[in-house]
Amino acid sequence: AMLLRGSWRRLAQPSAPRPWHRRAGSEAGAAAAPRYEVVVIGGGHAGAEAAAAAARGGARTLLLTHKIGTIGEMSCNPSFGGIGKGHLMREVDALDGLCGRVCDRSGVHYKVLNRCKGPAVWGLRAQIDRGLYKEHMQKEILNTPLLTVHEASVEDLLLTEPEPDRPGKCQVTGVVLGDGSTVHAGSVILTTGTFLRGMILIGLETYPAGRLGDQPAIGLAQTLEKLGFAVGRLKTGTPPRLAKDTIDFSGLQERAADNPPVPFSFLSEAVWIKPEDQLLCYLTRTTLKAQEIICDNLHLNNHVRETTRGPRYCPSLESKVLRFPNREHQVWLEPEGLESNVIYPQGVSMTLPAELQEQVIRSIPGLEKAKILQPGYGVQYDFLDPRQLTASLESRLVQRLFFAGQINGTTGYEEAAAQGVIAGINACLRVRGKPPFIVSRTEGYIGVLIDDLTTLGTSEPYRMFTSRVEFRMSLRPDNADARLTHRGFEEAGCVSQQRYEEAVKMRAALEDGIATLKSLQFSISKWSQLVPEVPISSSRRLPLSAFDVLRYPEANMELLARVVPEPLGKLAQWRQLAERLKIEAAYEWCVENQQQEIEEVRRDEALRLPEDLDYFAIDASLSLEVREKLDSNRPQTIGALSRIPGITPAAIVNLLRFVKTNHQKAEKLKALPQADKYFPEKMYSEKAASQRQISAKSSEEKQEYLC
Repeated sequence: AMLLRGSWRRLAQPSAPRPWHRRAGSEAGAAAAPRYEVVVIGGGHAGAEAAAAAARGGARTLLLTHKIGTIGEMSCNPSFGGIGKGHLMREVDALDGLCGRVCDRSGVHYKVLNRCKGPAVWGLRAQIDRGLYKEHMQKEILNTPLLTVHEASVEDLLLTEPEPDRPGKCQVTGVVLGDGSTVHAGSVILTTGTFLRGMILIGLETYPAGRLGDQPAIGLAQTLEKLGFAVGRLKTGTPPRLAKDTIDFSGLQERAADNPPVPFSFLSEAVWIKPEDQLLCYLTRTTLKAQEIICDNLHLNNHVRETTRGPRYCPSLESKVLRFPNREHQVWLEPEGLESNVIYPQGVSMTLPAELQEQVIRSIPGLEKAKILQPGYGVQYDFLDPRQLTASLESRLVQRLFFAGQINGTTGYEEAAAQGVIAGINACLRVRGKPPFIVSRTEGYIGVLIDDLTTLGTSEPYRMFTSRVEFRMSLRPDNADARLTHRGFEEAGCVSQQRYEEAVKMRAALEDGIATLKSLQFSISKWSQLVPEVPISSSRRLPLSAFDVLRYPEANMELLARVVPEPLGKLAQWRQLAERLKIEAAYEWCVENQQQEIEEVRRDEALRLPEDLDYFAIDASLSLEVREKLDSNRPQTIGALSRIPGITPAAIVNLLRFVKTNHQKAEKLKALPQADKYFPEKMYSEKAASQRQISAKSSEEKQEYLC
């Protein structure tokens, strides 16, 4: 749910302004210009998590959305999680985020993907009841202390002079609403999703909108462009919705849910629904007839012909047909809720004219008589180059302005929620004058997501995968609380006392359990007698501990507790602990081997680069190309620097040497007389200007050559 330009009059008469939903501890607000510590623009998945995180951190927070009723709206697929995405949800939950526990109260089909592989890459996923999710999310938001929700559009930002000791041309001090009134803020978070100059496409028709039925945000897009933000254009799409009672499921492949279902939240003992009450999903496939219809009518599809980049990993059916011709493509028929008659056909996102979409759908087995309730459509929208952000998601151009969600070039509810939590935490810390809360690549999938965006940028909608993560064995779904909850409580203040105590209890139980298992040692022959179903290698000479035996795929805590009830019986009774002990045993050797690599990365991450470093001026042996890349990407650490494409190892060494040797020199130079011949800034600025002129000239020559 995003904010809409000029939507105030449509939503309410000027004489009856929208209500302010105040929560416990929030200000009543002055009539002229209310002030909040954090203002969040947009009530989608990023905005909801950002607002809740800022409020949990103790900031008086205002969430601005065009409709309170659309908070928690699932605009596209009715599901959460998946491979890589499930990790993000567990980490958001570890920081006391909302989406995990809301999904545990609204799912209708829970499934762990990638079960054929190790637990490090399992993907927790669930089909969600749209109505229940929205209902529970709104309850969470509207009952969060210190959080006020207000229906309004945002037209502009209030700006003032920048803080002198930080990079940025200005700082944000609030927002201008659609009716001309202002709200002052210590920090502002933009989570406008696909609404920045959003455009919907169906066939050859286009409509200004960020989502079907909702107007785009034009004013904010113009403001950001005027401020100098680099703006790009991306596209995405959604499939038509089908009437469940018009589908023939009899010949389709059934996919049952897990029994028992695995919850997303560390606080959930179980999900809300009984295993036997979960709904089924069904699998069908496209035919060559669908391909024929698409190929014969490409001239009627503007969205596909556009050069705007779409999602690589969730492409439209038209894109799949063009890239992989003469193939059948999977179509998952997913329920949208327990009481809903709507089916979401995952895999057939398309933007053909509505009458042609019906022909494509009816060419698919099982859907021969299917009725389309809502046609599929494409959305094109503006996004900001995320390399203009720091790792805290604060803008480098405008101080105290944070960005989260699809505005940063990502796709998916989970990526948006992850950014929202971090932006909310850091907007709150910024107001408090505290250091930012940064999750590094060695600590979480959230760290990989944000580092990829802020260091490398993106030219297509970014989706999280396990393959993007270097230290997958250590960053597992099962241990997200051990990695992040303590930090969230101590450093960010966003984690409740209850969650913190639960995490401490689990950590202590794990440590005690591992120690107990390692202390219980028998000979190989003894273990073979106790657990004959476990194929223990006879080549080993040393005694084996119970922890060693637990590494075998055939072993588990229940089996070990049965043969050695004392002291293992108590460990097996706590199901979550027993499962985590099994995983810890399986990955202990891998994690120990990875630890040295992790420490090397952390050392590099600890070497921070000055935020105001002028790469064109510094006296270091760097090529003009390298200086341009550094000036464009503005890496914050040597670790981030090393991940920028085109930066050579020699350039890293030279820059590291310069930073180290010039730190003390810079302190001494401050005390020198400020005469031009002694003061280095003028010399550096002249050199920088010269370098930039060369760079600009080089760019012009390249353009001439290309033309």
